[in-house]
Amino acid sequence: MSETRGSTATPERGRSGSGRGDKEARPGLVARVSLFFRQVVAELRKVIWPTRRQLGTYTSVVIVFVLILTGLVALLDFVFGQGVLFVFGGG
Repeated sequence: MSETRGSTATPERGRSGSGRGDKEARPGLVARVSLFFRQVVAELRKVIWPTRRQLGTYTSVVIVFVLILTGLVALLDFVFGQGVLFVFGGG
C-alpha cells in the first residue's frame, strides 16, 4: 500500500544502496566518543536537580513505600505458608 497523502519527499540521489555513504565522511572512533561525552554533559546541564529538601522527601517516600510492600509480602508469605501447612499437614 503506498502513501498518497501529499507526500512530496523524494529519495536522495547519489547514495549507495547500503545508506552508509563514503567512509571518509564518517568521523573516527575517538571523535564519535568525544562527541558522545560532550552531548552527555550538555544534557546533564539541562537537568533540573532536586533541592536538598525535595531529595529528603523523595527518599522518605521511597523508604516508606518499600517498607509497606515488604510488610505486605511478608504477610502474604505467612498466610500462604500457614495454608500449605494446614492442607498438607506439618509440624
